[in-house]
Amino acid sequence: MSDNPTHPTSPTHSAHPEEAASLGRRAPTVTVIVPVHNTRRYLDRSLGSVFAQTLDPDRIEVIAVDDGSTDGSGAWLDAAAATHPRLTVVHQPPSGGAGKPRNVGLDRATGDYVFFLDSDDHLGPEALARLTRMAEEHDSDVVYGRIVGAEGRGAPVDLRTTNPRVSLFDSPVYWSLAAYKLFRRSFVERHRLRFVEGRLLAEDLPFGIAALLRADTVSVLADYDCYYLHGRDDDSNASRQDMDWPAYLAYIDTVLADVAAGVPPGPDRDTLMVRHFHGEILMPFAAPYLARDEAGRRAMREAARPLVDRYLTDRVLAALPPGLRLRAHCLRAGLDAELTAVVRADTGRTPGPPHLQDGRAYAAYPHFRDPDHPLPDALYDLTSRIGVQQRLTDLQWVGGVLHLHGSATLRAVGADRVEVVLHRSGAHVGVPATYGPDGAWHAALDPATAVHGAPMADGVWGLKIAVTAHGTDTADAAAPEGPDAGGAVDTPPSATVRREAWLVPEGGAAATDTAPRVVSHGPTGPTVAALFLSSPHGHLHLDLDHDGARRPLGADLRGAAACARTGRATVAAGVTLPGCPVDAGLQFVLRDATRCVALRTTVERAAGDRYRARARLRSGPPGTWRVALRLTAGGLRRELPVQSADGTGPLTLRVP
Repeated sequence: MSDNPTHPTSPTHSAHPEEAASLGRRAPTVTVIVPVHNTRRYLDRSLGSVFAQTLDPDRIEVIAVDDGSTDGSGAWLDAAAATHPRLTVVHQPPSGGAGKPRNVGLDRATGDYVFFLDSDDHLGPEALARLTRMAEEHDSDVVYGRIVGAEGRGAPVDLRTTNPRVSLFDSPVYWSLAAYKLFRRSFVERHRLRFVEGRLLAEDLPFGIAALLRADTVSVLADYDCYYLHGRDDDSNASRQDMDWPAYLAYIDTVLADVAAGVPPGPDRDTLMVRHFHGEILMPFAAPYLARDEAGRRAMREAARPLVDRYLTDRVLAALPPGLRLRAHCLRAGLDAELTAVVRADTGRTPGPPHLQDGRAYAAYPHFRDPDHPLPDALYDLTSRIGVQQRLTDLQWVGGVLHLHGSATLRAVGADRVEVVLHRSGAHVGVPATYGPDGAWHAALDPATAVHGAPMADGVWGLKIAVTAHGTDTADAAAPEGPDAGGAVDTPPSATVRREAWLVPEGGAAATDTAPRVVSHGPTGPTVAALFLSSPHGHLHLDLDHDGARRPLGADLRGAAACARTGRATVAAGVTLPGCPVDAGLQFVLRDATRCVALRTTVERAAGDRYRARARLRSGPPGTWRVALRLTAGGLRRELPVQSADGTGPLTLRVP
């Protein structure tokens, strides 16, 4: 091993994987490939996260490729390889990007799968175990793990739903084409997938695109934070460096030519191109564009226009947000001054409130309805893009009332009113919420009185948050409809925006108590209520069931029964019954094929809605009896089967 951070022209290495094989070790399940260039300060965190994986260390091979580091990274890797026999270190001269180090790692990999880890990022402890298990169970060629942004770096896509098989045309996976995911190595080699070498930015695009277009099975593991994407404290991430943007756009032209060759014109290609207009074509038209003189800006525009002309269909244009829509239109139409104005409006400023006119919302960009700059209203229209930003942070039952707490607003618009809306089979029930200036809201749902003082119907209800914003545009304010008695200006109905979104518990509320409970239900007496989260999206639902059949009470009802030869018997059981009324009756009953015997029962109530019931028989009726606990509360009458103390089956009492 070399301790010299400056390495010769030919690559050197330590701990060659064939050496491990010759020692009789089994082939690894996964090879982790780590390109390293002057990231010494992050290696403890990055490589340390690989060494700390819960997957058996003998199933992990690590190949770290030192790409001409001059900060001591190479020496650190050599020292680490001395204590980690599964770590291979390769030293090579600087290559100008992560592409060549990754290719070198691929050429030496022996694992069934490969995972690419950047040396300034790190893995969750269970990442490799979960990712490889997903791949093995579903024969996946590519597995995405949930990506988490850290230290100012945003995740490229928010993966929320685990799915063993997704399509790149109707899932968010195509929005993350970076290397950090799991690939089946035989799939990579069969298609000879390799990274572009010598590029600092977008070197992984051709690899990621080809993998997704050719994979038979792409899977998503979203229920665990697998990959932590860090921003560097010295702001030296490759994606933040200055670039020759015309040359970069010319390179993107070649990349998208391959996409076009693999996907014919139509909705599917347009779906992919929307991502590329976001991520590559229009990305430089921000601060880098404004930083150049007019000649530099002209060169950037001329490099981007061929891409816009080839791939900007009406469907793609409509799918872009207003800021990018305006950029694309200005590039295509040669509106250079307007393009500069739009870019400047997006750079270093807080967006103003949208214009609310004619029942629609328009983004506050320059030249809206400016007769000297006739840009179509459709370029500014963001009506369909206004969505609810909300969090459900706490929910709990107090008595028979469900209290919900959270925050909510409408993107770019704000909010004035919030209510919880319950939907069921075409019917809906609105529950007003208190709403504060900080966006926090609280609602109290009482199933006994929610429908204008009457109880809600039995059934499964989905819970949504409805957020409403009222506003006046400057044009409306200039000609108000007239002040009311208090001097306030009436808000035109066309300036109202209302949106709904499913309630999804998060944080502490994510551990939603789904145990069925007894709640008041008005004149009909108590009913059984249960919260549950839909699969796979985790939407909050409320199940009201007077019969208590769909989600039975007493899931933890356990007991014991004994009988002497004389016929003297005892029965005891414990159960949790949330919300059970204090005047409710609990009584043991014995049943066989034809008979039912009710026992005199004593009941003790403890903390946490916990009940303990006991019964004694001086001489029980002969036979083998199943034991149940009868709950009577108003019109609610349920017999809850008692399980044996070890939970292996129903509790029975044998009387001689």
